[in-house]
Amino acid sequence: MSHTREERIEALGRVIDTLEILRVKCPWDAKQTNESLRPNTIEEVYELAGALLAGDEAELRKELGDVLLHILFYSKIADEKGQFDIADVADALNSKLIFRHPHVFGQTRADDARQVAENWEKIKLREKGGNRTVLSGVPAALPSLIKAFRIQEKAANVGFDWEDASQVWDKVDEEMAEVREAVADGSREQVEAEFGDLLFSVVNAARLHGVNPDTALERTNAKFMRRFGHIEQVAAARGISVADMTLDEMEAAWQQAKSMSDNF
Repeated sequence: MSHTREERIEALGRVIDTLEILRVKCPWDAKQTNESLRPNTIEEVYELAGALLAGDEAELRKELGDVLLHILFYSKIADEKGQFDIADVADALNSKLIFRHPHVFGQTRADDARQVAENWEKIKLREKGGNRTVLSGVPAALPSLIKAFRIQEKAANVGFDWEDASQVWDKVDEEMAEVREAVADGSREQVEAEFGDLLFSVVNAARLHGVNPDTALERTNAKFMRRFGHIEQVAAARGISVADMTLDEMEAAWQQAKSMSDNF
């Protein structure tokens, strides 16, 4: 259902008003700080990511609301400190969007999404008070897989990339060979370093072929869990635990799970 602009503004206003009341009258809401909310915010963002991956419309709407609440909450806390409020947050965002889209609001040309991304990185480097280096904008706290992907994206957006996507496979093969050599003859530190290089090259390959490696791995995680869950169900039906099954029995149950559907 699509609402009018006025209805959307009114709905946001109601949430802001409700939060104002809770901040005064609810003991839990009243005592929250940026520090106490931070772990919950991280959890909510991951729950939103899960809803996006699942394609669950109802769950997505719920999780978007939870994340929105945290944005409003941090803005409310800042307002109480006399720092800024949600209007300042929205105004700053709007100004940044306009500044970083000169192909829409200015004279710069961008014919495709790749050009937009390249322009975006160049603009950020020129912004007063913005990132002083290409990679300084990658958050240090990002999970390693996502961080590798973002590092490679940012480097590619300023021209540091393979000329052809097929070239990356030679790098993947090279790193795989170095892992094998390290496992056979190297120290633990060498093995770790070579596995890191291999993973980084695989992330690069995924990026160059239009695949987000974090999304791909999460789908595989979910698939593994479903199939392993089927093994547990087979074991339970026999009145035993998974640990009591032989490897051949587990493999048979695994193959049975695979045959149920392409996505199981």
